[in-house]
Amino acid sequence: MKNTGENVVRIEAEALRALADRIGGPMAEAFQRAVDLLYGCAGRVVVTGMGKSGLIARKIAATLSSTGTPSLYLHPVEALHGDLGMVVRGDVVLALSASGETEEILALLATIKRLRVPLIAMTGDEICGGSHPSKTAKSGAAAANKRSQNTHPVSPKSRDKGGAPSSISTLAAAADVALDCSIAQEACALGLAPTASTTTMLALGDALAVTLSERRGFQEEDFANLHPGGKLGKRLARVESLMHTGEALPRVKPSTKMPDVIYEMSRKKLGVTAVVEGDRLVGIVSDGDLRRLLEKRGKDVMDLTAGEAMTRDPKTISGGEFAATALALMEEKKITSLMVVDGVGTLRGIVHLHDLWSTELV
Repeated sequence: MKNTGENVVRIEAEALRALADRIGGPMAEAFQRAVDLLYGCAGRVVVTGMGKSGLIARKIAATLSSTGTPSLYLHPVEALHGDLGMVVRGDVVLALSASGETEEILALLATIKRLRVPLIAMTGDEICGGSHPSKTAKSGAAAANKRSQNTHPVSPKSRDKGGAPSSISTLAAAADVALDCSIAQEACALGLAPTASTTTMLALGDALAVTLSERRGFQEEDFANLHPGGKLGKRLARVESLMHTGEALPRVKPSTKMPDVIYEMSRKKLGVTAVVEGDRLVGIVSDGDLRRLLEKRGKDVMDLTAGEAMTRDPKTISGGEFAATALALMEEKKITSLMVVDGVGTLRGIVHLHDLWSTELV
């Protein structure tokens, strides 16, 4: 009993190693064709599966969507009761079935073929090269069309004495691309519970999603845009989404007297105010500037104007920069706020260290 957990992980790890070897070897061409189909998809990738395969299908659809490939999960039973309308020309269907003979999946094949929607299958078939002869595919498609109209349960594949499929499954034969998720054994002691097989399917789905994202040139900012509520999305938030603008932005003219400068700083509660000519930033006055001036000039400070007291050429940042970049600049210059300007020096806002707390950067 004490070694059971270790053995489960080792069995699943071995299944993943074998999968990696197939992707890098005999299944490389089929894997690339699958990527090409998904990359060229003008609509959405519709991922379907039943039971445990269905749970894996949901995760694959979610991973594809979050990495730049619009996807959705289609429950095969619900599809037979109206949801099949979710599949339209321009889509690509990715179907998961360990046996390749799941009745609910096979019942969808007639419609998929009628719509001329490309079909990628993930099955437990040990497919040489990850593909199959075109004649077999055509006959398999015809058989699938016939099966989808038959209300009798689909018989499982016959197996030889070694337990391997004696022929390609109906789903794999009907697919435009068939991907091999075969395993040597399940990690379950009874060999019944989907364990290594579902792990292999999940890993293959991740392999497709990540390959696609790299081919699309998917970047951190793209991920952040699709995950605005997640921790990483917050860490990759743009300055423009955090900065203070409008009435919340402290600003004075160069001619503004110090009592009014102090009032503006206190009212906006950011410890700093921008000094602007029109909308162009010309300097800033911070509470640190005030302290240094008081130490140097005493009460005469109150006779100065903002233009006379300001720090010229303050540190600025673009609204399109990441919050992490703003934090790095604040830390480097040992300041607590940055003026946000556009390319011609027009003041757009101000971002304060406190604003970065919500990003979990500090």
